[in-house]
Amino acid sequence: MKGLTSKQQEILDFIDEFMRRNGMAPTVYEIGDQFGIRSATAFAHLRALQRKGYVNRSSKARSLSLVGGVSRAGQASFTLSVPLLGRIAAGAPLLAEEQVEKHIVFDPGLLPRGTGGHKIFALKVFGESMRDLGILDGDTVLAKQTSQASIGDIVVALVGNETTVKSLYISNNRIELRPANPDFSAHFYPAEKVAVQGVVIALLRTY
Repeated sequence: MKGLTSKQQEILDFIDEFMRRNGMAPTVYEIGDQFGIRSATAFAHLRALQRKGYVNRSSKARSLSLVGGVSRAGQASFTLSVPLLGRIAAGAPLLAEEQVEKHIVFDPGLLPRGTGGHKIFALKVFGESMRDLGILDGDTVLAKQTSQASIGDIVVALVGNETTVKSLYISNNRIELRPANPDFSAHFYPAEKVAVQGVVIALLRTY
């Protein structure tokens, strides 16, 4: 690969850090805002990085990717950093700084296809209510931040001041949060009482 100018290296570093923290690539406009340059100038830098073999991009939004995991100083990078949340407070922004206990690093290859475009967060699971779907006490789930979910999705839901990980269903025009363990009962709520915070997309477990 060809050498980079100092500004190109700064932009490459920013792209790498942005992807680690957000689970998606920055837009040309976000790069321009970061460096106080016009979007046309940011685009020119991206074209130079692409020409030199450091990034790939297409006409699709947030399609920017690092070639072969190239990261800072051209070293290989195959990890993604996401925030591990503690208690999620009602009414507070989901990824508010006070809710982040720490950041965890993992192999992005664990994520399913189609995850791009969403911020990713992690949450520690307590209890055995989702045992039969393979989610055990002490596991860490990775979720994409979204308020929209499909029937049967495993969601991170906020009910009152409590956060729960359950399967989402609709029953008699009410939201059903269904466990995956016969020792636990499903709970039913009016739709306005449940705030979907994210959809679970992966699981991390340590032994």
